[in-house]
Amino acid sequence: MIENRKTLSETITQIAIDAGAVILEIYNRDFEVNTKDDSSPVTEADVAAEKVILEGLTKATPDIPVLAEESVEAGRVPDLSGGTFWLVDPLDGTKEFIHKRGEFTVNIALVENGKPTMGVIHVPAKNTTYYAYDKGEAYKIDEAGNTAKITVRPTPADGLTVVASRSHRTPETDDYINKFDVADLISAGSSLKLCLVAEGNADLYPRMGRTMEWDIGAGQAILEAAGGSVETLDGKPLGYGKDGHDNPYFVAKGNV
Repeated sequence: MIENRKTLSETITQIAIDAGAVILEIYNRDFEVNTKDDSSPVTEADVAAEKVILEGLTKATPDIPVLAEESVEAGRVPDLSGGTFWLVDPLDGTKEFIHKRGEFTVNIALVENGKPTMGVIHVPAKNTTYYAYDKGEAYKIDEAGNTAKITVRPTPADGLTVVASRSHRTPETDDYINKFDVADLISAGSSLKLCLVAEGNADLYPRMGRTMEWDIGAGQAILEAAGGSVETLDGKPLGYGKDGHDNPYFVAKGNV
């Protein structure tokens, strides 16, 4: 049981910001790109950021296990049977990082009983952070350091703004989008797509492609705290702690 959710949220937000500083240092110089077993790219920034996060979480909550992307890749998978665990993607949007597009994030989520209940998404290149720790408690810290509550917007009368993956767009995604009255279509990288819906700059984000739990957990916590939802295509909640940690196709929604 987490006693002070707000304080813990502040702690993990600072951990994400610290990891972002390490990422930016590498981003602003030459770096090597390697390939994982699943053919996805990985850089020294992924590994360095995860080290910062693991150290911070272990210090803050030594009794809560951490499921982190690069650790899983290395075969280090903790026992999650207790039902509460941290979920970490140290550098979401590695392709955006490699191509210097700035749309990469640090993601940390707390999962309790199969559901992400707290999350932070830090955007190092934009010095912007989104976080949430309870229903109705979703916030954005802008480049100037100002903090404001965020919420999904009412459904626009003149059509939806739909956000789709910049690097992983599929024909199935386009087929789904075509079912709606769409006024605008935005391409974006990493978990920023979930943040755009949470802060009321988009209404719908369908993902008909492979994602892992650590890609989505923090964004789901923030979006749901802001009044939105993340569901599978048959309307069920997107659950966590699954074998293999792959997600099914899902749709993130504001007031749609």
